[in-house]
Order: sequence, then structure tokens, then C-alpha cells
Amino acid sequence: MTWQDFFMLGGGLGLFLFGMKMMGDELERAAGNSLRHLLEVLTRNRLLVGMLFTMLVQSSSATTVMVVGFVNAGLMDIYQAAGVIFGANVGTTITAQLIAFKLSDIAPAFLLIGVLMYSFSKKLMVRQIGGVIAGFGILFVGLDMMGDSMSKLRDMPEVANFLATFGRVPILGVLAGLLITVVIQSSSASVGILQLMAAQGLIGLDAAIFIVMGQNIGTCVT
Repeated sequence: MTWQDFFMLGGGLGLFLFGMKMMGDELERAAGNSLRHLLEVLTRNRLLVGMLFTMLVQSSSATTVMVVGFVNAGLMDIYQAAGVIFGANVGTTITAQLIAFKLSDIAPAFLLIGVLMYSFSKKLMVRQIGGVIAGFGILFVGLDMMGDSMSKLRDMPEVANFLATFGRVPILGVLAGLLITVVIQSSSASVGILQLMAAQGLIGLDAAIFIVMGQNIGTCVT
């Protein structure tokens, strides 16, 4: 790999993380107050609400932290909170499924539409929705950049041997997934990066399973 490839890889990762954060922030602004109220008065359908909230804000950590706050404030008991958190961890898989759809070819269209809505609309809700769409587009533009750069890593035996150790020594895979998630503070983002590596043939299922376990442990740090 050349330094240009590493630059593209880093730039793609930055765009991917920025797009995910932007999408989640704008969704939370658009629907957050209503969903907070829903969580506060929650008495049933805890699993469904946890899934819904996490699908919208794109962060199971944000949902969990909010629920912990409600429990501390006496607005929700442990039994209710557990149901919401179960749902949050189901809802966070939606991001991985979106990435699996490989929407990179139409990402620029999402980006253009989102920027136009955000820049020219005077209505707050339309601007927020535009921010969500733009973030979605940025996310997939970043994934496309990373994919092009990662394809070059397949020709480097050092990288292949290093990644193979995660399958041979499971605890290393778990620790790697945990550390990556702790650093970037998003299991959805770290799983997305892992999906991309698998799609490029850089990592196999035997290693990926243990890394995913670590990623889901790492998301508890928040």
C-alpha cells in the first residue's frame, strides 16, 4: 500500500464515523423529545420501544445511558429498564443490516439531497431530516473509500497473518473488538468496519465471531 492508500483509508474511516454521528444526532433532535417522553411513561412493550429508540438514534449506548438515568431518577424500575436495554441491543443490529445492503453507488444522491434540504429549507424539521439523509450519504461515501483502500491490504501477508491470529487465539479477537469499540464509542461503527473487512476477504468468520463478541462487551463501557 502507498501512503495515498493509507490516507484514503483514514479519510474514509473519518467520513464513516462522522456520517454515523451526524445521522444519529439529527435523528435524536428530530424525534428525541417525543421518545424521551415515551421512555419516561413506559409501562409495557419495553422491547419494542428499546428497538425503536436505538434504530432512530443509531446508538444502543445512548439508549442505555438514558435508561440508567431514568432508573436513578426513580422514573423506571429495573424490570422495565432491562426490557428496554434488550430491545436496544436488537435495534443496534439495524445499522449492520443497512451497511450489508451496499448502498455506496447511490450514496452521492443521498448526500446531495440531504445537503440541499439542510441548506435551503427554512423549516426546522425538514432541515433535521436533511441532516439525517446527508449523514447517511456521508456514511456510505466513507465506506466506499475504505473498501477501495482495504482491497490493497489483501496483498500484504503481514496483515493477513496478523488478522488470522484472532481466529486461532479467541481472546485476542475479543480484546481487539473491545478496544476498538471503546476507542470509537460505537459498536455499530466498529461492526460496520468489521463487515467491510470481511467483504474484502481480510478476515474470516472464525475470527469475526470473537471480534463481534468483544465489540458488544466494549459498548458497555459507556
